[in-house]
This record gives sequence, C-alpha cells and structure tokens, in this order.
Amino acid sequence: MTWPFVPLKRLVDPARPITYGIVQAGPDTPAGVPYIRPVDMSQDGGVTDTDSLLRTTPEIARTYRRSEVASGDVVVSIGPSFGKVMIVPAELSGANLTQGTARVASAAGVSNRFLYWALQSSTARQFWEASVGGATFRALNLEPLGRTPLPLPPPQFQHQIADFLHAEATRIDRIVELNKVLLNRLEERGRALRDAAVMRLVEREGELPLRRFAARIEQGASPQCEAIARENSSEWAILKLSAVKGGRFDPTENKRLPDDIAPIRAYEVRRNDLLVTRANTPKLVGDVAVVSGDCEGLLIPDLIYRVGLLEGVSPRFIAEVALSGRVRSLIESTARGSSQSMVKLRGEDIKEWPIPRGDRSQQEELVRVIDEGSRATRGLHAAVTRQLTLLTERRQALITAAVTGQFDVSTASGRGVTE
Repeated sequence: MTWPFVPLKRLVDPARPITYGIVQAGPDTPAGVPYIRPVDMSQDGGVTDTDSLLRTTPEIARTYRRSEVASGDVVVSIGPSFGKVMIVPAELSGANLTQGTARVASAAGVSNRFLYWALQSSTARQFWEASVGGATFRALNLEPLGRTPLPLPPPQFQHQIADFLHAEATRIDRIVELNKVLLNRLEERGRALRDAAVMRLVEREGELPLRRFAARIEQGASPQCEAIARENSSEWAILKLSAVKGGRFDPTENKRLPDDIAPIRAYEVRRNDLLVTRANTPKLVGDVAVVSGDCEGLLIPDLIYRVGLLEGVSPRFIAEVALSGRVRSLIESTARGSSQSMVKLRGEDIKEWPIPRGDRSQQEELVRVIDEGSRATRGLHAAVTRQLTLLTERRQALITAAVTGQFDVSTASGRGVTE
C-alpha cells in the first residue's frame, strides 16, 4: 500500500508555523536560555552534548518567542550541513533556535516521530537538494522546506512505522558503530607501524631539520574560480585544499579556472611534487601528499605549499615522516591562528620538521616497510569502508520504503529485516 503525498506545511500545527530562530544571539550566557545550532544536532536525532549548547540572555530570548521549541518538536537544520533532523528532548523544552535551524511542530493527528523519519526519506532529501541555493554556502529556505512532499498514512500506521524504523535503524546504527571502531583500530595500527619505522631510523642515524633536505618552499595563488571541477586535463584548474588529504593526492578535487584568467604556469604541479596544506583545522593543517595521477593543468592554490627537495631525497619518504606522530605533534603545537577552526603554518615552521638522516636506499627501505605493513590491512580497511557505504544505503532505502508504504512494516515485525 502507498500513501498520498502532501506538503510539509499541511502537517504542521497552524498555531506554530515553521520558523527559524535567533538572528542576534548576543554573548554566551551560562545561565541563560539554550539555543540549538546545526552543529549541535547529532546524527541519531538528538543533540551532541547538552552541556555544550550556547545560551542567550532571557531578554533576547523573549524577543524570539515565535521560535521557542517544546518537547517533541522536530528541528531541521537549514543552514550549513542542511538536512539534519532531531526531536527536541524534554530537558530542552523552552529552548530556542538559530537562523540555521527550523522548528517543525506537528499538527494534531500527525505523529512527530513519523515526521522525524519522513523528513529523512529520499523523497525529502532529493527535494531539498533541488531547492537549496548558493554554490559555496548552501542553505535551505523556509519556503521550499514547507513545500517538502511527505507521505501521510493514517495515524495508526504512522506510529507503527515509527516504531519499526526506530528498532531497525538502531540495529543498523549499532553495526555501523562497530565497523567505525574497527576502522579506527586499523588506522591506529597503521600509525603505530609508521611511527615505529621512523623511530628505528632516527635511533640508528639521527635526524636533521627539513630545511637540510629542501631547496625551496613555495605557495600558489587562488584567483576567483568556478564552483565546478574541470571536465578534462585540457582545462586549467586550481587544486582545492581537499586535494591533499590523509597522505593521499586527489586530482579530482579542483576548481575550474575561468577562461578569462591566464594560468600561472609556474604553479602547475608535477608528478612526485610534495604538497603540504598551509591552512586548515589544527588536526588537518600540515597534511601532506605526493602528486600522482592525472596532474596536467592543475595549479597549487595559496593554501597549499609545494616543497622542492634536494636531489636524492625521496618525496614519499618525507611524506611518510611528516605523517608520523612526532611531526604531527609538532605541527599542532606550532600552527597559528586567531580561531581554532582555522590555523596556518609558515614555511619556516615546516623547515623545522625533524627528518631522519638516511641515504636514498634507507629512505626507500622505510617506505617499503610501511607499504608492506599496510598491505595486510588495506584490503580489510576497504572491505569495512564498503560495508559502511552499504549500511548507509540500506538505512536510507529502508526509511524511504517504510514511510511511503512501499514496504509493509506490519509483516516485517520480529523478522529481523537487517539480518
């Protein structure tokens, strides 16, 4: 059986229409009224940490009574990371929202728990993707949010569907968490292997600062580019910061250079170039990668350094050492910035990285040891990653099929659908 679709605004309490929250929150007030931001919303339908919620003064909160939330209200993030959904817990009744979140108070005869799941269906997500504006800052406005098409089964089915999805999604989420724990263990093993190999070479040969291995450090330029990647290597493009991630180089992470801007050819990357991110969060700044793959026509931006190495120095060797725990600790302690969400490294900071002494054969041996040690877990890592993707797809498909009536949950009760 399938259900008729109606716009979300018809499923909302007329006395409490869809609205967003506080525009000017003022200074954080520890004893004030809490308000919910997109970043506070967890993936499991709650808040990440109630104690970390920011609060505003009662005077400011009173001017925003229209967006006050009550226990059981549904909240949707409409600003950055749009599309998260949560149900307001009892302890946050009376709290408020920010401009990046919207309240959806269910009407009589509409289960808030069903609404929570329906807003996570593929039908809703696809509608939102087609409705959001902005290339770099993508936000969902209240008008298209209110027009979101949602299924409307009879009340008794709404409760049955919500119960079923809570049980099945909880089961899937438990498996996902176990797989994530396994991935973390595999990554920890890789880091330990690298750190041990680097320390063995340091203990045998000693170490020198990177400036003794580098001929130059240069950064590129970032002209205004299109928000789309280039179509082929005949087009010029600027690398995005995400092109250097986790020690890997991804040439597809780029922004096409407009035709009316001439490329600075000196900034074109070449195979085996060593790249270092100049700015990012404290955990990600100073990430490294060696250029590989289709790199023709790709230019380094101003947020990425290119480190020119002396003859006889392996870029893979330097990259592996830079990913080791001792260098990462140094990076996190020397990165500078007024905001902990974005810090920067100077070229002088990079030149001080401690690098083990060693001739070319010793450098290649360290890389080989790390590669061979990683090979044993690489396949398992890939398998777990695929499993996580399949579980995410399974969860989404199950939600969509259940809320739209394509899947009869009454016949699935107790059968262990995810088994």
